Amino acid sequence: MKIALLGYGKMGKEIEKIALQKGHSISFKIDRENKSELEKLSLQNTDVVIEFTSPQSAFENVKLCLEKGISVVCGSTGWNEKKQEIEKMVLSNTGSEKLAFFWASNFSVGVNIFLEINAFAAKLMQNYTHYDLDITEIHHTEKKDAPSGTAITIADTILENYDSKQNWQLVEKKSTQNNSSDNTINATTIPIFAERKEDVKGTHTTAYSSNEDEILLTHNAYSREGFAKGAVLAAEFLQNKKGVFGMKDLLKID
Repeated sequence: MKIALLGYGKMGKEIEKIALQKGHSISFKIDRENKSELEKLSLQNTDVVIEFTSPQSAFENVKLCLEKGISVVCGSTGWNEKKQEIEKMVLSNTGSEKLAFFWASNFSVGVNIFLEINAFAAKLMQNYTHYDLDITEIHHTEKKDAPSGTAITIADTILENYDSKQNWQLVEKKSTQNNSSDNTINATTIPIFAERKEDVKGTHTTAYSSNEDEILLTHNAYSREGFAKGAVLAAEFLQNKKGVFGMKDLLKID
């Protein structure tokens, strides 16, 4: 496949390494410095675009690529309010060309298994209301959005499976007490705590805390390689496909 990389930071470089190892070629490496090269993208020189940029630029980047008829794999988070517009654009495509959009808040296979574990735990734990529930995410200091897209996906997964929880809320600082409850947070709300530390690839923890004990579900990412492998797998998955897809489609999770 001829893959264009839109966003050539640490993640883009890791994706490039994995793609080349798998025998693909890189048609473009586009970052802020050479963003004008976006205009050169075409179906003749590019099979798929892998987009990892920022919340501010993701929507316009994805829209431009799709308007050129090129399918997109997107890992940018923090622009959820506009993502539905992109999905409608793809689904309304009645042309013969195979136009597809694949978005994930996290391309790691491990994280997506972690989401399924969270879904199961939420169904079980909702029967034990003396446990308080919260989510903590820790990322590197260059992470632009908070909470992380993965933390939001974890929260959304729990909301789908925990009947009395209705929404989530970003909270500035976690209490030092073992019990994670916060008097300012409604009982129907899941608090999300976001921390930024040097060179943390990504840590996500779901905590169920009571006065007697605490249950912690944690996923630690040790490198960007797992994310990069998933992004390349998603690009391969989109070949000859039409529509909107995500990690559940790729991993065949019901």
